[in-house]
Amino acid sequence: MPDFQIEDGLVQPVAGVDEVGRGPWAGPVVAGAVILERSNVPPGIADSKQLSRAAREALDAEIRATSHVGIGIASVAEIDELNILAAALLAMSRAVTALSIKPAHVLVDGRHAPTLSLPCTAIVAGDRRSMAIAAGSIVAKVYRDRLMCDLSAAHPGFGWERNAGYGTREHRDALARIGVTPHHRRSFKPVAARIDAGPSYDGTPN
Repeated sequence: MPDFQIEDGLVQPVAGVDEVGRGPWAGPVVAGAVILERSNVPPGIADSKQLSRAAREALDAEIRATSHVGIGIASVAEIDELNILAAALLAMSRAVTALSIKPAHVLVDGRHAPTLSLPCTAIVAGDRRSMAIAAGSIVAKVYRDRLMCDLSAAHPGFGWERNAGYGTREHRDALARIGVTPHHRRSFKPVAARIDAGPSYDGTPN
């Protein structure tokens, strides 16, 4: 379980940052930045991937009520223009900028750190080691899942409310049947291949 061992060795306050949505075929990449109030840390914070949807939703509400939270988004157009890694780092920097107070140090999950005007450290498996990064992973995941549910209502048939834009069989079959939406990442090979295939089977243009 994550703890504050890494944070304790740094100048305070420390923000933890994580992103979600590098792998999906559709939707933006979203980053969450969190500065936890050490005297009021919600119990049960863990890597968002290890939590149920219900647990993430409950923790998201508690984190937002007790902590400083920033959300950063990089759009599908930015993903296609920059590449997914650069877009994820952009979302991270935007999440830090969105915080209501400026951190003294930023911890990010992974091997790469965004360019910031303050100290920033990348931590491999940080969402399993750092409490702040784990909190960031939760708010990012909940935010993006809700966003994909909204997009699913506007573009039914792809199952985004269930698969969050990832390349499941349901999504793959719908991509072949319905075609490419404005929310699909055209730089991703399965989407690019569908565009090359031409109009959808029912005659609807891409």
